[in-house]
Amino acid sequence: MDTKYRHEWKHVINAADRIIIRQRLRAVARPDDHAVDGIYRIRSLYFDDLKDSALREKIDGVDNREKFRIRYYNGDTGLIHLEKKCKTHDLSRKFSAPLTADEAQAIVDGSIGWMKDCGRPLVQELYAKMRSRCLRPKTVVDYTREPFTYRPGNVRVTIDYDIRTGLYATDFLNPDCIMIPAADSPIILEVKWDEFLPDIIRDAVNLKGRRAAAFSKYAACRIYE
Repeated sequence: MDTKYRHEWKHVINAADRIIIRQRLRAVARPDDHAVDGIYRIRSLYFDDLKDSALREKIDGVDNREKFRIRYYNGDTGLIHLEKKCKTHDLSRKFSAPLTADEAQAIVDGSIGWMKDCGRPLVQELYAKMRSRCLRPKTVVDYTREPFTYRPGNVRVTIDYDIRTGLYATDFLNPDCIMIPAADSPIILEVKWDEFLPDIIRDAVNLKGRRAAAFSKYAACRIYE
């Protein structure tokens, strides 16, 4: 769990950029310890309210915003986390709490009474907002991630691709949930760090003509609605 705000850059890149950056990072950084053959697959279930506030705030560029999601990796439903990501300008912070598969399915099904007294503050916060703001599961998002780490600056660089949407589907524990490519299925480079970004990483991810830009996988996966 990230307990403090971290700097965050996002860039939309192309397939050639991905090859170049991957080769640079392999020379100076190390793959994430949790990656298998250099990658892992992520499935998330995003929440929003009846007004689609999380979606609208992202599109409108609201500086202070938050979103909730449930996430697991590589199809392993034995390790599921509820996450809340807070964003302020170019800084982000993430809070996390574990969920069992049965608990995650209960949330999807709308059986949420148990959350109130579960003893996990983040789960209790989601419960309160599901009651007060009518937060509900909105859509499933899948993608593949190539992660790299660099210890000085606590840097994490990820390349995300094959982004897919479940449209209106919320049955994210179902491995056969039908998923389709999101929008133009972009490739996203993300760079996160604490107090400073070392020059060696700055140079590795530098691409002429590319500027940091806002991008949301959740928003991309709602484009067809």
